[in-house]
Amino acid sequence: MKSNRRDFLRNITAASALIATDSVAKPFNIIRNLKKISPNDKIRFATIGMGIQGHSDTRAALRSSKEVEFVAAADLYDGRLTRVKEVFGKEVFTTRDYRQILERKDIDAVLVVTPDHWHDHITKASLKAGKHVYCEKPMVQQINEGQSVIDAWKKSGKTMQIGSQRISSASFREAKRLYQAGEVGEINYVESNNDRFNAIGAWNYSIPTDASLRTLDWDTFLGDAPKVPFDAKRFFRWRNYKDYGTGVAGDLFVHLITGVHFVTNSMGPERIFSSGELSYWKDGRDVPDVLVSILEYPKTDIHANFQMVLRVNFANAGAIANNTRIIGTEGQIEFTENNLVLTRKKLPKAPGFAGYDSYNTFSESEQAAFKKQYDAQYPESTRLAEPIKEVKFIAPKEDDAHANHFADFFDNIRKGSLGTVEDPVFGFRAAAPVLACNSSYFEKKVIHWDPINMKLKKG
Repeated sequence: MKSNRRDFLRNITAASALIATDSVAKPFNIIRNLKKISPNDKIRFATIGMGIQGHSDTRAALRSSKEVEFVAAADLYDGRLTRVKEVFGKEVFTTRDYRQILERKDIDAVLVVTPDHWHDHITKASLKAGKHVYCEKPMVQQINEGQSVIDAWKKSGKTMQIGSQRISSASFREAKRLYQAGEVGEINYVESNNDRFNAIGAWNYSIPTDASLRTLDWDTFLGDAPKVPFDAKRFFRWRNYKDYGTGVAGDLFVHLITGVHFVTNSMGPERIFSSGELSYWKDGRDVPDVLVSILEYPKTDIHANFQMVLRVNFANAGAIANNTRIIGTEGQIEFTENNLVLTRKKLPKAPGFAGYDSYNTFSESEQAAFKKQYDAQYPESTRLAEPIKEVKFIAPKEDDAHANHFADFFDNIRKGSLGTVEDPVFGFRAAAPVLACNSSYFEKKVIHWDPINMKLKKG
């Protein structure tokens, strides 16, 4: 994946491009005093958090380049540290304490793949320790944590990527190309969903038989969350609890919003409202399994105002077709991570008459007068619509969005650049609206957001 500073500055989100304040504009310069990795050196990385996504991210990072090396891992459960050595080699250093990784001078980058409530703490500590950071989505668990992460990134001068990898797929890039070419006209509506109907999909992950205070560090897991007695379900199924995770919004809405922002270059919504319930998975979790959110995007210099409706239903026993539809005045783009269909349909200039129309209620003389006027106003050439255009795109079999995302991260580390496809400003502009979706649900009110200055507004 080749890129340069000119390409980056041309393709960054409008959010990053339009902000003129010193505090936001500066990070998008190439950092001249950043130590570049020699082309002959491997980038040595460690993964902090070796759960499901930690394993997946580590494998994707290794697939992305032959010039990277996995050297260390941290996790609070001993069984996962054992598994790291079984899968990736006995020479990989393992520890319960992530700080031991940050102290090592031979580690260039860290992947932060912990429960959400640890994202900001470990990211900031890693940047302060001089590490490049790949942080899983959502970038933060609480809206008020976002700016401090951005500030730490800018101060560090290190490369940082947020992990919503779908935007690095061929399908999303094609959606962006078609949208930017004006194929759907002016955007007016987006709908995107991610439904499931199975226990593992609803985060009821397997719990090891040896889970205990002896085999895992419960106190460190809790961190700044409320202190509660040991509960293996809370540790291994942490997404089910708002103390540690961000619910369906933070796990899945964030992918949907990230994709739309990537395609449209939008800065974000200004009003957010959610409605939902705990419908099926009444297993002790305190987050909804059905959530619908409406986000209002204001008109900007680069797009018209539009509505976005997001849905996640973990109790969907019907047909499931997880996709995103970007709809405009001249067509729609419907896409997933692996395929895309553009349907272009433009109305004729002439509105037509008769059929199910008030024309049929006119008197014969008035019908004749109306038709004469209509014929004069709309010649035949204005009465025919353009033929409906349909374009289908299927991602190449070798396309690997997850590896592509890491390739972008490592490529920018080598160049000494901050220009990742999903930097912390972009990442926060996706994270904040999904966290606002949660706030709206729990507080039962509309949330007002300033997408330019990235701040909550009073209603």
